Amino acid sequence: MKRKIEPTTVERSMREDDFIVSKTTAKGIITYGNPIFIEFSGYTEAELLGTQHNIVRHPDMPRAAFKLAWDTIESGREFFGYVKNMAKDGSFYWVFTHITPDFDRNKRIVGYTSVRRCPRRDAISKIEPVYRQMLAAESAAGARDAIAAGTKVLLDLLQQTGMSYEELVFSL
Repeated sequence: MKRKIEPTTVERSMREDDFIVSKTTAKGIITYGNPIFIEFSGYTEAELLGTQHNIVRHPDMPRAAFKLAWDTIESGREFFGYVKNMAKDGSFYWVFTHITPDFDRNKRIVGYTSVRRCPRRDAISKIEPVYRQMLAAESAAGARDAIAAGTKVLLDLLQQTGMSYEELVFSL
């Protein structure tokens, strides 16, 4: 059973030249984590390997954001986004993530590779309010309709800006 970790207000900032790399199965089970992933997550390699990648999910992240990521990568496309992760001690760290599907020789998805780098501070200050709105909508909608409500907030923003999700991410 996963122990409950209480989020703190302690932020850990990635260094400019840091790259967090992890690999998972098609179901999101961690099969590899580089030393920077181990450092920032606060878990040992043994604690990470064989567990769901959502072990580092911060509760400030809307469920709809992860639904979008999964829908994108499960369709065979790459995903880019800003993510707030939570370490084992409750501290948090922001990343700019790039997730790509890994294919076998028959073009079936067998896993995913995620490379995270240091995000720009101004981009975080722009995406945080969007995530807060998405979370508020998810909370108000209740568990059954949470993802749809959070997604609607994001889709409304995209419609207002006239951008695709990828255009929004790269414009931040």
